[in-house]
Amino acid sequence: MDVPERARAMVATDAYTMESRDIPIPRIGPDDGLLRVEVTAICGTDWEIWGRQSRGAGLGPLILGHENVGRVVAVGDRAAQRWGVAVGDRIAVEEFLPCGTCRLCRGGNYRICEATDSRGGKPFLRYGATPLAVAPALYGGQADYLYLHPRSIVYPVGEDIGPELAALYVPVGNGVRWVVQEGGLQVGETAVVIGPGQHGLGCVVAARVAGAGRVIVVGTARDGDRLEVAKALGADEVVVAADGTSPVESVLDATSGRGADVVVDLAPGATGTVEDALAMAGKRARVLLAASKHGRAVAGFSNDLVVRKELVVRGVRGHDHRSVEPAIDIIRSHRFPLERLCTHRFPLEQAPEAMHVAARGGERGAIHVSVVP
Repeated sequence: MDVPERARAMVATDAYTMESRDIPIPRIGPDDGLLRVEVTAICGTDWEIWGRQSRGAGLGPLILGHENVGRVVAVGDRAAQRWGVAVGDRIAVEEFLPCGTCRLCRGGNYRICEATDSRGGKPFLRYGATPLAVAPALYGGQADYLYLHPRSIVYPVGEDIGPELAALYVPVGNGVRWVVQEGGLQVGETAVVIGPGQHGLGCVVAARVAGAGRVIVVGTARDGDRLEVAKALGADEVVVAADGTSPVESVLDATSGRGADVVVDLAPGATGTVEDALAMAGKRARVLLAASKHGRAVAGFSNDLVVRKELVVRGVRGHDHRSVEPAIDIIRSHRFPLERLCTHRFPLEQAPEAMHVAARGGERGAIHVSVVP
């Protein structure tokens, strides 16, 4: 494939500020490659990094976009053999660029390797968070081209699913890992998902694939569209948590007082949902905390409740090959109407608007917002 000398990129230069730049495309050696980006999807992490408060402070100019799907336009011989890809293949690219040799990587937990942790305080590489100053700069999907570093983790996705559907490997992969692999959901058990954003809906799909007996999704009044999608994906019940009321009673009523077997908290910034998750969990249930609370302490965390119920409370963060591979198979199966998650798409030059629409979420009916270079 013909490759130009420069890539067009939207560069996040400061808090909520972007500008278009042309960036030189590097020469590709035997161990790396180059992707022509077909779609990069947006999630809350992008917004946090762009805001330059918790996630992006001190990183300098960078290219956002870590949920990337595209076509290989150049690849070195050794990289092609290692990744099992060729020029022209459509692939999905994980955001992580781990070292591959540390204790965490060797144990399969490369997503939290220090070499790819943008919040760890040490030098790192990670798609969508690596500063422009790190050569060759093309480390984000909000550009025509993405550099495929030798440490990239890629997945061929074939031609039977389009790029926007393929980009759902992140929310569906997160759902598989959080609900099934970490939450241990068993056939017939009840799962509760608090927060019907893209990752919450991925959890609904994962729970259904795992054979959940009942899936309950908790949202707010502004989540009307998302709750309708949750039902289309297989949620048995949706609960609207109104101001001044708790969804706990609804969940306990739906489970004849037993509570849920698996609860996933996906409500960003809201600390009260952690209290709700513990209260609606049944005895020996698993509670997965997946949402950032933006540094806020959870004042109502009840140690005694955890002890009395013998709860397992676990923080979860991201996906890995054990969840992404089955996620791609789920997408390819067309068992679920996942196209309903793909609500908005924008050209590259409108990346700032895409970011704002994604951040406003339910107010605009947005679920999975994509930038399509």
